[in-house]
Amino acid sequence: MSKKMKTTLVIINCIILATGNCGGPLIMRLYFRNGGNQIWFSSFLQTAGFPIILFPLLFSFFHRRTEEEEAKNPLFLIKPPLFLASVVVGLLTGLDNYLYAYGLAYLPVSTSSLIVSSQLAFTALFAFFMVKQKFTPSTINAVVLITLGAGILALHTDGDKFAKETNKEYIVGFVLTLGAAILYGFILPLVELSYKKISQRISYTLVLEVQMVMCLSATCFCLVGMLADGGFKVIEKEAGEFKLGGSTYYYVVVVFTAIIWQGFFLGTIGMIFCTSSLVSGIVISALLPLTEILAVLFYREKFQVEKGISLFLSLWGFLSYFYGQIKSEKRTQTQDQAQETQLSQLLVTDSVA
Repeated sequence: MSKKMKTTLVIINCIILATGNCGGPLIMRLYFRNGGNQIWFSSFLQTAGFPIILFPLLFSFFHRRTEEEEAKNPLFLIKPPLFLASVVVGLLTGLDNYLYAYGLAYLPVSTSSLIVSSQLAFTALFAFFMVKQKFTPSTINAVVLITLGAGILALHTDGDKFAKETNKEYIVGFVLTLGAAILYGFILPLVELSYKKISQRISYTLVLEVQMVMCLSATCFCLVGMLADGGFKVIEKEAGEFKLGGSTYYYVVVVFTAIIWQGFFLGTIGMIFCTSSLVSGIVISALLPLTEILAVLFYREKFQVEKGISLFLSLWGFLSYFYGQIKSEKRTQTQDQAQETQLSQLLVTDSVA
């Protein structure tokens, strides 16, 4: 892949990831604020939008069909080893979705976001052991700053508890959200490890197929939970009692929840393909304070000084990382040019001799 194409994909995936990362928690909170209380259903919606991926996959298939022989152009590129790995990651993602949805049902978006910010530290830890992630000074600085921002936010979380919420519900929500952060910190390097271990060339089309298999597996996991919990039986009743405009608005919220969350997962997997699991984690964590700001604007959640400091630290860490990457690329280009110059000089000397 050319550098220009890679840069374009990084920008596109950043935009998609930002839309899902900020919009997903907000629209899910809208569901809970207006009478929705189905944890398994909200978990199901986080990955139920995967059929959207079929459109770019079909486009890719017909594009390949014009360039290759039909016999060499299968409908799907994914092979059994990567398929099985994607299923495993998908089941873990389904469990992670349930933990996150349960926590968000009892926590404000801002509090949930600050807990999820800690996933960057777990991503860095798992990436170090699983994919031998190399740490540069800019990477370490970004991890420390963003994690520190999450820690500062935790100073006043006790003031965010809902009026009718018990201490037990708040603590359970807090613990399960932290569990979701730890699990997702493990999932990101696991995806990168799957890419590295298989004997198959990774293309962006293949990444989309991996995303579809993962989301299908996660959706099936949550679907089983819904069936066991009897979730389908109460959806119609819940829709009729929805505070925000009744059943019509309920289904609008449901559809957009599935679409927006699909952007989060697609952007995350795309960033791992273009860069690494750690960079994907850094972008996710850097965007979380923005989610908190939006929660304050839309839901009138409290905005303490600590949240402003956290936003500053997260942006500082985010910019620090990419500044370090730009300097590193320039240094590499300079070294390559110097080596080419030396090689050309040696060739000239040998020809003269």
